[in-house]
Amino acid sequence: MAADHAAEIAAWDAERDRRLRSPDGWLALVGLHWLTDGTHAVGSDPSSPIHLVGRDVPAHAGVVEMTDGAVTWRPADGAPVALTDDIPGPPTKVDLGALRFHLIKRGHRTGLRVRDTELPLLTTFAGVPRFPVDPAWRITGHLERPPGVRTVDVPDVLGDVKAEVTAGVVHFDVDGMELRLDALPEDEGCLWLIFGDPTNGAETYRGGRFLVSGPVAQDASVVLDFNLAYNPPCVFSPYATCPLPWPENQLSVPIRAGERLPG
Repeated sequence: MAADHAAEIAAWDAERDRRLRSPDGWLALVGLHWLTDGTHAVGSDPSSPIHLVGRDVPAHAGVVEMTDGAVTWRPADGAPVALTDDIPGPPTKVDLGALRFHLIKRGHRTGLRVRDTELPLLTTFAGVPRFPVDPAWRITGHLERPPGVRTVDVPDVLGDVKAEVTAGVVHFDVDGMELRLDALPEDEGCLWLIFGDPTNGAETYRGGRFLVSGPVAQDASVVLDFNLAYNPPCVFSPYATCPLPWPENQLSVPIRAGERLPG
């Protein structure tokens, strides 16, 4: 029923908003520092190579040391801690006053991602606008699985390209037009879609949007509810490292459903 569907989307929106505003959410990002082998001083002192600004951050908090890809946090007032990154995760988190940092791994890069757990934006953010919920955008498609292992080249905002194993190609119709999207595997038998469409740049983020499908059924049918299309983290912070839709995932039909570009 339409009312049940609208309630489902409203609940999803509320949870999405809660995650965005959490101290570990995308809105809290305030820094990203790429590391090289060697020792990097961390602190609120402006001379620190990793300069952190936040409540109760010491002027000389410690050093981050990277040797052959292995990273250690050596606080000025405690024992050293070996830092694990977010691939596959979970990463080691370090709190410095109101700030929190952890390692990320992106291709050949290793970086220190920083969040401010008390950032005013976490309470003042006006929310993510969306297109009106429309059950017509809840579409059943069909997954065409590859005969063997197949990869797609996924670009990102850093300029890197990574070969990702694909779950196959999803075929679906919009207003009688046959469309297709390369799909990446997601948890619980679902699919992750990174797609662009003609709304990008004006109504929606220029770098496309994401969508997680419903579970793929035994007959390979799969529900794509574009009302659940959502913005990549790069919409909310310049310190995110988002994948981008590749040419085959640029749709020719405008998808006026899901999240829009915040003001």
